[in-house]
This record gives sequence, structure tokens and C-alpha cells, in this order.
Amino acid sequence: MEFTHFNSQGRARMVDVSDKAPAHRTAKAAGTVQMLPSTVDAIRTGGVPKGDVLAVAQVAGIMAAKRTGEIIPMCHPLSLTGVDIRFALREDAVDIEATVKCKGETGVEMEALHAVSAAALTIYDMCKALQKDMVISDVRLLEKTGGKSGDYHRK
Repeated sequence: MEFTHFNSQGRARMVDVSDKAPAHRTAKAAGTVQMLPSTVDAIRTGGVPKGDVLAVAQVAGIMAAKRTGEIIPMCHPLSLTGVDIRFALREDAVDIEATVKCKGETGVEMEALHAVSAAALTIYDMCKALQKDMVISDVRLLEKTGGKSGDYHRK
């Protein structure tokens, strides 16, 4: 197996994608912030002192997707064509789902995962005055489409 992120000296490199044809690519990722029902209720009713938790988390997720190449060392800076962050409130958790799209030479899995992670961290930050023992969990890729390796759908 050839390791694509190492040069001939065994040092890290960003993979050269200049010979790849642009393709429509999408990725969907998800994660969860587990919390007390009272914290979920405060989010639902606007009772969090810092403001509208989901609005701020949505913007954070979008910003994170757009800036992934600046944070994750071997990621290419991409021109994204769409980012959508969705939330579902459960009795004891907030579920987060991010969908990222581009037309480019490399996939957007990392951008979707980064978006979910930043949204989850923002929810934690916004709610930490109410509860410090929230748990961010299950950040995972759900699916990706496009590119040489084909489509992937988590079972």
C-alpha cells in the first residue's frame, strides 16, 4: 500500500491533486451533544444566557467547513458550493448533521466532520454556564459521493 501523504524522504506532504478531474462531491457527517433535559429545554425555549444556541452553532459549523484547509494540515483549501447544518433536539441531546458540497479534485469529508465538530463545541460553549458535564460524542462520516474511490454510505 502506498502512503500518499509522505514524500520520497518519508516526510509529510499535501497530496498533489492537479491531475484529477473536478467532480461533484458531497459528504454528510453527524455528531451528538449529550446533556440534561433541562439544558435541552433551555435551548428549545431560548433560555440560554448567551443567546440563540442553534443559530450560533449553525454559523460556527458553516465557518468551520469553509476554513478546514487552514486547520487540518494536509487538507486542501476548497471552494465549497454548499454547506447545510441541521439540528434535532431530543430529550437529552442535540443531534447535529452537516452536509457539504463542492465541485473539485478532492472530497469534502473533512469539511463535513469539521463542521459537526465546531457546531458541537459551540453548543458546549453556549451552554456551559448551565451544565459543564455535557458530552460530545459519535462524530462520524455518514456518507460521501463522488471521486475515484466511489460512494460510501455508513451501515
